[in-house]
Amino acid sequence: MIVRDLMVRGYRTFKEFHEAGEGIATNILSDRLRQLETSGIIHSEQVENDGRRVNYRLTEKGIDLAPALLELLIWGARYEETEAPCAVIGNMEKHREEVLAEVRRRWKERDYTPLLPRSGQWHWQEPEGSRKNIRRSKQ
Repeated sequence: MIVRDLMVRGYRTFKEFHEAGEGIATNILSDRLRQLETSGIIHSEQVENDGRRVNYRLTEKGIDLAPALLELLIWGARYEETEAPCAVIGNMEKHREEVLAEVRRRWKERDYTPLLPRSGQWHWQEPEGSRKNIRRSKQ
C-alpha cells in the first residue's frame, strides 16, 4: 500500500497514507513505514520550513519495485474491482515501458503528480522524436 501510494498516487505524508481509505490503524502504519525505511525501500525527509513534518520518498531500491508493482496493478484490475477505470489499466498494460519510464522520471525529478489521476483520464502522447510520454489530461 505505501509503496503503491508513493509511486502511483504521489502521496508523501503519514496523513495522506492514513487517509487513503485502506482503514489502517496509525500504529500499524507507523510500524510499516519504519520497516520500509529500515529495509532501505523508503526514506524520510523533514520538511525544511516545518521540522515537525516528515515526507517519505522511495529510494533507488524502492523505485526498482516499479515493474513488479505495475504487473500487480494490472493483475489486480483484471480480477478485482479497482478505482482505476479499465481503459486506464488497459493503456498501462499496452504501454508498460512508457509507464515505467514515466514513473522513474517523476521519481528522479521529484514530481509528485499522481501517476493515476483521480479523474482516471490519460493522454498518451508521442512528442517529437521516438520517445513516448504519458500526459495527464487537464480538468
